[in-house]
Amino acid sequence: MPQVADVAFKVRSKNAGPFWVTIDVFCGTPEAFARLVGALPTARVAALYGQPMQLVRRFDIPDLSVIKFSFPRPVVQGSADDRDMHGAQWAHLLAEAAID
Repeated sequence: MPQVADVAFKVRSKNAGPFWVTIDVFCGTPEAFARLVGALPTARVAALYGQPMQLVRRFDIPDLSVIKFSFPRPVVQGSADDRDMHGAQWAHLLAEAAID
């Protein structure tokens, strides 16, 4: 079964301020975008990251073939419990998610 990273051009994550993380799925082509939009419902992404669905913000940008998800960080960036200062490790979980 393919993973998101097998279809997308790139999956990355970053901080969206000290309290939020954003994951960008660069699909690369309109065909990949259409496939991943259907394969990544917001509820699935929320469950993957253990977030309530109402806190996950989704931005589909068809002109750029990009899907963005943003949700609150479990700990504030730079706090004593923060193990991912730049928010860069969040992307791997979504990149490795299996799709149909």
